[in-house]
Amino acid sequence: MKVSVVGLGTWQLGGEWGKQFTTGEVKKIFDAARENGITLVDTAECYGDHLSEKLVGGAIKADRERWIIATKFGHRYITPFERDQLWSPADVQAQLEASLSALAVDAIDLYQFHSGPNAVFENDALWTMLDKQKRAGKVRHLGISIGSSMSQEDQARQAQRAREVGAESLQVVYNRLQRGPEESIFPICGKDNLGVLARVPLASGFLSGKYGEGARFGPDDFRSRKSGKELDAMAAEALRIKAEEVPEGVAMAAWALSWCLRNPSVTAVIPGSKSAEQVAQNAEAVKLLEAD
Repeated sequence: MKVSVVGLGTWQLGGEWGKQFTTGEVKKIFDAARENGITLVDTAECYGDHLSEKLVGGAIKADRERWIIATKFGHRYITPFERDQLWSPADVQAQLEASLSALAVDAIDLYQFHSGPNAVFENDALWTMLDKQKRAGKVRHLGISIGSSMSQEDQARQAQRAREVGAESLQVVYNRLQRGPEESIFPICGKDNLGVLARVPLASGFLSGKYGEGARFGPDDFRSRKSGKELDAMAAEALRIKAEEVPEGVAMAAWALSWCLRNPSVTAVIPGSKSAEQVAQNAEAVKLLEAD
């Protein structure tokens, strides 16, 4: 499966990034993705109650075959930042049908285990059911989106078993501020030939260079869950990186994405974008890679 190295993350479309999106705004974002050669879209069942998937489905309806659609399973949206855990084979099969309906597609290109603990990951009946869905043509490939709150040991356990359960890719938090996968995950990916999707590649916007110390966010923005001390530390380090590592005249966001992609383990980055302009800015990372 071939994907663009810069993808489009769509958590923001579920309403937890401090903004509610109209279909017109989403259309502009996807038009910008088309114009910039982006083919990979990552969404999830619980970005809203399948809300992100519905918006994605509407945006790709006219040219579905040009897109690689990645979504996830394991949760049900209740309220912003609150989820039910749904991991039984029957529950996941129902989620799959709901995602297919929301996306208005016949098959999901990459269906990902979504930040679940090892206790549910180790359920062989779940993976048996998903293999049946692959053979039925409803799922083309399986992946694992590894939870960032787990210990490195638990994260590595899921990476080590990925091929056993039929998964071909891992999704991890990876950026210039958060480099843990370099030691715990990437060696396994190289050994087992697993694709890697780097999520949060702009460190929740701090590697865009827009936020300084003292930056705070409203209660409907997921970043408000971090303490002021955490936010200030991220801002300070991002500003140091901008001053010491980002070449003059280069947009920090594009630099940060290209930084991730220069690691040979990383297949693609999936930054979220609130506007068509941000999509175009993120796509500039490709030009930086080509200039190397």
